[in-house]
Amino acid sequence: MSQTTAPTPVTADSLSEYTVRTIGVKRSYKMGTEEVHALRGVDIQINRGEYISIMGPSGSGKSTLFNMIGGLDKPSEGKVYIDEVDIAQLDAYELAWMRCRKIGYIFQTFNLIPVMTAIENVMLPMIFAGMNTADAQDKAAEILKRVELGHRMVNKPSEMSGGQQQRVAIARAFANDPAIILADEPTGNLDLTTGTLIIELLRQLNKERGVTIISATHDHKMLAVSDRIIWIRDGQIDKIERREDLNIQVGTIDGH
Repeated sequence: MSQTTAPTPVTADSLSEYTVRTIGVKRSYKMGTEEVHALRGVDIQINRGEYISIMGPSGSGKSTLFNMIGGLDKPSEGKVYIDEVDIAQLDAYELAWMRCRKIGYIFQTFNLIPVMTAIENVMLPMIFAGMNTADAQDKAAEILKRVELGHRMVNKPSEMSGGQQQRVAIARAFANDPAIILADEPTGNLDLTTGTLIIELLRQLNKERGVTIISATHDHKMLAVSDRIIWIRDGQIDKIERREDLNIQVGTIDGH
């Protein structure tokens, strides 16, 4: 494929009900003479517009699975499909195109560019995608207002609280109207109240925009808003539960 041509889009007629599928995904690493099996054959199907939480203890493989879905790493065996495209078959340009336009990323450490203002951070993915500066600025301002940061547009990350920085990161993730948001421990560096507000915001955007949200998390407050929870243990799916079928008690979304 030419380096100036975007991957062939998947049409609405050809889309399955799944936005993400994995088939027999395994991931192994060499650590000295030892071979570590981070994933041991994972099969999942995630529906369009679902809010999914991937949960499990540290070292269970949830972050590795998260990276596979986001195209940040490739499986040793098995396949990962995004909108029925096997992402292992994409070249570097096609993979970059998919990550820029189809997936938004939210990280625990925010990953904002410190010398840029809030609006400049949100504009950046749109500029990379080819949008002109004026349109990118207008759209970034609109999204920042949506996450209640209209008054912080010209502030740099060092001038904002952790919760405000995470809202900028969320706005940036939604900049190119992605089909999927991948959130890696999005409340991990936040206090209880702020973390709850971030969870509420993600759920609102999920409902309003129909975006699939997949969160790798330790935060049990996520259970209250997730459609399904995928529990990972020792590199395998331990169980998958629907929110209404959970047999544990979870506090309400406002933390009470």
